[in-house]
Amino acid sequence: METIIMIAQLLLGLSILVGLHEAGHMLAAKAFGMRVEQYSIGFPPKIFKFKYGETEYSLGAIPLGGFVKITGMIDESLDTKSLSQEPEPYEFRAKPAWQRLIVMMGGIIVNVITGIIIFIFLQYGYGENYIPKDIVMENGIYAYDLGKEIGLQTGDKIIAVNGRDYERVGDLTSTDVLLTSNSYYTVLRDGKEIKVPIPNDFIERYSENNKSVDFFDPLYEFKIDNVAPQSNADMAGLQKGDKIIAVDGKPVKFFQLFSEYLESNKNKEINLTVRRLEETKQLTAQVTEKGTLGFYAEPEMELAHQDFTFAEAIPSGTAKAFDVVWVNIKAFGKIFRGEVSASESLSGPIGIAQIFGGQWIWQKFWTITGLLSMVLAFMNFLPIPALDGGHVVFITYEMISGRKPSDKFLENAQKVGMVLLLGIMGFAIFNDIWKAIF
Repeated sequence: METIIMIAQLLLGLSILVGLHEAGHMLAAKAFGMRVEQYSIGFPPKIFKFKYGETEYSLGAIPLGGFVKITGMIDESLDTKSLSQEPEPYEFRAKPAWQRLIVMMGGIIVNVITGIIIFIFLQYGYGENYIPKDIVMENGIYAYDLGKEIGLQTGDKIIAVNGRDYERVGDLTSTDVLLTSNSYYTVLRDGKEIKVPIPNDFIERYSENNKSVDFFDPLYEFKIDNVAPQSNADMAGLQKGDKIIAVDGKPVKFFQLFSEYLESNKNKEINLTVRRLEETKQLTAQVTEKGTLGFYAEPEMELAHQDFTFAEAIPSGTAKAFDVVWVNIKAFGKIFRGEVSASESLSGPIGIAQIFGGQWIWQKFWTITGLLSMVLAFMNFLPIPALDGGHVVFITYEMISGRKPSDKFLENAQKVGMVLLLGIMGFAIFNDIWKAIF
């Protein structure tokens, strides 16, 4: 049943986003008097179709995308039979470059608007949980390497930033703080107040490091959430709800310090003292070569909650939507620089379905759909032939140079782009299957 729910959420989420994306292209094309021959959600074979006006609307059996066929446009269909003739006024190629540019940007713009609207209504409908200052004052922080470079230490309690109090942990790493000259933290360390200056070039170093986590985190207690099937944690006997209270006879309280211990004991066997309900159990586990056991930790901290008026939700939701784009830019930078493995970072339909999960929770569904909408916009803007971004590059070149690339060049570029995209899709699907099996 969980598998069915995962697949259903994936299909619904993708259908909504692909349908809106292709509608963006179609509506822009029709607005400029271009003939739209087909509008399809999913790829052939066709399950359902009908014709209204000049356009055939259809639903394909392969729900991993969609397309709009605009007369006179070299697209993924590679239909070029009409290009040897003089363009008709209703053809894509007969229209001014600025109109063709808007048509190609139409899907991206609609996905961005969709993502923003989803996050605005999520903020308005559900509010936002955040980590309050009290957590830092109670447990202190865990300093990562970049945090240690500026003088932070694990166990520090940050009491102020730039001499001012703060409400939430996110305030400490905001761009307002990191972009302000001569910023500093005031920390309580061993009963003494100490100033820790933030170097003026720190945000540059922080961006260069492209951290997937902040340079510090609040220390937090934890218990076992989900245990990956057939993982080392599963084979050791760990269960959801377990609380690890000691490792190799040494008390452990905070998740970051436990992770640090695993990191220093890769490929080694460790002894865990686990509290399960009212019992204490002794388990033996093998640490993987990556310094993990194979479970998700559930933080044990009391989060604060903020509700938003609709007016407040607009800027907050918009910022959240564009944060997704920024994260993707950083992630691609890591992959291209070889800092992270593409196989570990890229997910195909199976991986996305697993993100939705086996329970239908509407807040989670719309959150992931909003994320995917912004990711879809970002991915389509990449300057790869066969993607919208590839068309945008060629049209922009035409507008700047005054010379339109030849139809033959566009056709060959489309073929190269299709091969590249099919290769990426094949890799992502194979990678999903590999990770699920091994």
